[in-house]
Amino acid sequence: MNKKTVIDKVQNKLFEMQDLKYRDFHAKLIPTMDKEKIIGVRIPALRKFAKEFGKTGESKEFLKILPHKYYEENNLHGLLLEQMKDYEGYIEKVKQFLPFIDNWATCDMFGAKVAKKHLDIFIKEVYEFIDSDNTYTIRFGISMLMKHYLEDEFKLEYPQKVAEVSSNEYYVNMMRAWYFATALAKQYDSIIPFIQEKRLDVWTHNKAIQKSIESYRITPEQKGYLRTLKIK
Repeated sequence: MNKKTVIDKVQNKLFEMQDLKYRDFHAKLIPTMDKEKIIGVRIPALRKFAKEFGKTGESKEFLKILPHKYYEENNLHGLLLEQMKDYEGYIEKVKQFLPFIDNWATCDMFGAKVAKKHLDIFIKEVYEFIDSDNTYTIRFGISMLMKHYLEDEFKLEYPQKVAEVSSNEYYVNMMRAWYFATALAKQYDSIIPFIQEKRLDVWTHNKAIQKSIESYRITPEQKGYLRTLKIK
């Protein structure tokens, strides 16, 4: 099956699932995206299609095709990567894909299920992502630290790595704030010094506090104390 045939088949299927009202709503959540590149496929429908499509040989051909034209094609690409069970293959494919991600939603949609059994070596790749110059590669790396390294695998060097990220990019710093808010919920005693000692830039510091206060996983007492640490 040639490249054009695979693209046409996938795009035709995506347009069959199109919901224009959803597209108009979703486009507002992704201001960096050209609305014309958003088809308007609801996430549950896309996940269902990805699960079915992932069982076909055509899906392997689809993963060889970059860049994609539509937002949903990128999302499908990420969801197919998430299904991969070969760790080395996943790392190779995700490194090919990350430079083509152009929005926060695609970046956050897919993960690295296969990495759960390889966290001891995956951390090297995560650090490489965070050291990138690409906005969404950095964001993906920080999200992987947040999803996989805040429980038993936690080390103090990980939040230090995130604290040292210097960026003017909104979508990088929002993920940094999200990371610290989540880390406060899971590793409060280890993370609170980062806030007390003001180790983050002002915007990320205050946003992390805001997101922590909004979290149900932070106790009322902790929220009260965090409010006193806001930088005015």
